[in-house]
Amino acid sequence: MNWKVCLSILTSNVIFMAATYTMLIPFLPMYLTKELGVTAGTVNIWSGIVFSATFVISAFMAPIWGRLADKKGKRLMAVRSSLLLTITYFMGGLVHTPLQLVFVRIFQGFAAGLWPMELALMSTYAPPKKQGFCLGVMQGALTAGSVIGPLFGGFLADCFGMRMSFFMAAAVLFLNTLVLLFCIKETPPVAAVSDSLTDRPSLWKNPLIRRMLIYAVFVQMVILLIQPVLTLYIQNMTGPIHNIIFISGLVFSLGGIASAASSPLWGRFGQFHGFRKSLTIAAACAGICFLIQAVPNHLYYFAATQFAVGLFFSGLYPSINALLAENTTSQEKGSVFGLLFSAQQIGSIVGPLAGSAIAVCFGMKYIFIVAGLILLAMSASLYKKPA
Repeated sequence: MNWKVCLSILTSNVIFMAATYTMLIPFLPMYLTKELGVTAGTVNIWSGIVFSATFVISAFMAPIWGRLADKKGKRLMAVRSSLLLTITYFMGGLVHTPLQLVFVRIFQGFAAGLWPMELALMSTYAPPKKQGFCLGVMQGALTAGSVIGPLFGGFLADCFGMRMSFFMAAAVLFLNTLVLLFCIKETPPVAAVSDSLTDRPSLWKNPLIRRMLIYAVFVQMVILLIQPVLTLYIQNMTGPIHNIIFISGLVFSLGGIASAASSPLWGRFGQFHGFRKSLTIAAACAGICFLIQAVPNHLYYFAATQFAVGLFFSGLYPSINALLAENTTSQEKGSVFGLLFSAQQIGSIVGPLAGSAIAVCFGMKYIFIVAGLILLAMSASLYKKPA
């Protein structure tokens, strides 16, 4: 199968995957209150449980699914994840109590794993000289879908109710499943090769892979430090305004637009100058932008820094993905991207908790300062001890 065709199909798949996720997740607290009868006093507790249920399960299951992908086939695991996600989204539109939604989210944790399998498939098809570009395009597609999703989800919720968003997401994921099943080809894993996987040393024992996975935890943690407080931070900056949700979404989307545009460029830069160098520069520049973001008290300046953060932050995951792909065989891609997904889920659990603690103890500005310092420390670590 031609790598360009594969890139086109998987990029479209990733956009739809990310859009269906973000057209639902930002609105779960509203779904709990408007559709499931949760009171304002308990919505934060239920939201925390609903959000974390998927992250905890998927962090545990991702390495298992990744190892199965190397033995049974990456396309098979991608189809498994896409089909099960279709079912969970459909079930999410049928629930009538918050506890039922928690169980659906737990099931979604077992279903998760589509993104790492898409990466693994692309990394096996991409020529070595195009690896960085392809993974950069995939990362840009993920960001683009994340920007489109909330806009489309908000429109559907306003016009047809929030349950329709779940059913629409299920329909799109089912289409993704059919595309993966009939349009993506994969060479069946050789039995002898599959058996030999058990004799190989753990990927975690590889120093470079171990460092990249640790960096992935911190990168994801930085993302989730910021996202939950962004609306409140903008509200504190602007004062009470009637369209704060729209304004916050618009400011948030600026970073996404910048990331979607610059991710392929970072991939190309890493391909020519080295992914360790691109990761070092991107982390340093993004860290500086976060520190600057803690300074402005005017919305327009803050929006400009949000766009700048997106330009540089988009270089982190394509570089990490490419370094992992470069240092594993085709029979290990599923395992290593499964571990990466698990690392990201751990960061997703820790980030909101750490962000809340920082905001309560020191104030919301310090969240941006801590995020910047984390990325600068990561860059210094890379510069001092190259990957």
